[in-house]
This record gives sequence, structure tokens and C-alpha cells, in this order.
Amino acid sequence: MPYPQGMEVHFTPDVEAKLHALVTETGRAADEFVQDAMAGYFEELAQVRAMLDGRYDEITSGPVKPMDGEAFFERLRQHEEALLKKPTPQPFQGPAIFW
Repeated sequence: MPYPQGMEVHFTPDVEAKLHALVTETGRAADEFVQDAMAGYFEELAQVRAMLDGRYDEITSGPVKPMDGEAFFERLRQHEEALLKKPTPQPFQGPAIFW
């Protein structure tokens, strides 16, 4: 939906202060920063959406099985305990050979 007169955007005071600091430091116009930020945001949003759609497709079609959160953390805890019980490897204590 085009806005022939432009669009008005309102920021919190701290965000506005950061924007004005960038304008002062770089000499770029504030609207350029806002346009760049929004373009980057929409690109990232599209990537996340595609990733989530792919994950959903994997779950619904069968290759990936969902796991209960509690079961996941219990499995993670057991794995951590097993790692902590493993003896740490000792450095080689053989004879020193110098050439």
C-alpha cells in the first residue's frame, strides 16, 4: 500500500536518541536508516518464516518427530551426568625423546 506523503513512525525516546546519534555520526538521513532497518527486518522475517515452514513440514510429513519438552530436558540432564562421570583423559606420560 503506497503512501504518497510518506509514513510517520513513532519511536520510544531511547530509540529516537540512537537514531539521531547515527544521523549525527554519519551524516545520513534518518529516513535512510529507518528504510534500511525495515528492509533488513522484513528479509530476516522472511527467512525465519521459511525456516519455520520447513520445520513444520518435516514434523507433519514424518522425518522429524516432536519431543516433549520435559523429556528433552531429562535426556539432556542424563547426557550431562554421563559426560561428568567419564574419566578425563590423562596426558601421555611416556619417556621424553629429544632429537
